[in-house]
This record gives sequence, structure tokens and C-alpha cells, in this order.
Amino acid sequence: MKSVEYSRGEFTVSTDRSRLDLKLVHDFLRASYWAKDIPRDVFVKSVENSLCFGIYEGPGQIGFARVITDYATFAYLADVFIIESHRRRGLANFLMECIVQHPQLQGLRRWTLATRDAHQLYAKFGFKPLGRPDRFMELHNAEVYKKAAIG
Repeated sequence: MKSVEYSRGEFTVSTDRSRLDLKLVHDFLRASYWAKDIPRDVFVKSVENSLCFGIYEGPGQIGFARVITDYATFAYLADVFIIESHRRRGLANFLMECIVQHPQLQGLRRWTLATRDAHQLYAKFGFKPLGRPDRFMELHNAEVYKKAAIG
């Protein structure tokens, strides 16, 4: 798939996987509440199997997001972040604008995501609490990365 780029001032959002600073992204994610202690090999596999968005100031990466999708009906938005030094500058909004307007993500029937504290950001882009939570189920193994580190 051909990569896509969007620019705003000195910032660029790109889907070019070769631009990703995998160390920066992995370090951030393994310290996050949602992917705490994610092993490097698991992280790399997740990147290889997702549509990834890096946000850059010049050549340096300052944020990330990935979309897990079939490109036809469904997308799950995951691992969205802007590094601390660049927050409160509208960059998460810019990143989200780029994600939802990406040409290969148009016409999907359903998008989902999980967040603990960014509801206001996602609401700006049409995300709402589940309309029928009684229809959704999950199989969640919160300890999987801890078991991988022990094994």
C-alpha cells in the first residue's frame, strides 16, 4: 500500500512505516497503562500488521497511532499518543484528522477504540460510548505480557 502524508506547518503525519522510530514508540508503549511491558517482538508484529501513523516535527517522531482493519467494514484504533513535550498543541487533533480522512479507511461500517482518559478527543471525531454494550464481549488477558516475560 502506498504511504500517505499530511502536513500542517512544521508537522507531518505519515503512514510510511520506514519513518517510524520503533524504539521511541516501543519505549512509550511499554510504559503506558494500555500496553505496559509489551515485549518488543509482540510490538513489532503489531506494527507489521497494522496501518501505522507517525507524527513528526522535522525528522523527529513525536507521536503515533495504529489502525487494525480489514479496510472494508471495521477498524480498531489503538496506541494513540503524543510525547509529553508536544502535548496541548493540537497535535492529537491533527493526527486524528489524518486518520479519519485516510483514503483507505473511508466507508467503514464500524470503528472502535478503548480509552481511559481521552474521551473528549475522540468525541470530536464522532466516537461515542457503545450504543449497545450488551452486544459486545471481550476476551481480555491483562497479564499476557507479564507471562511472556517470565516464560
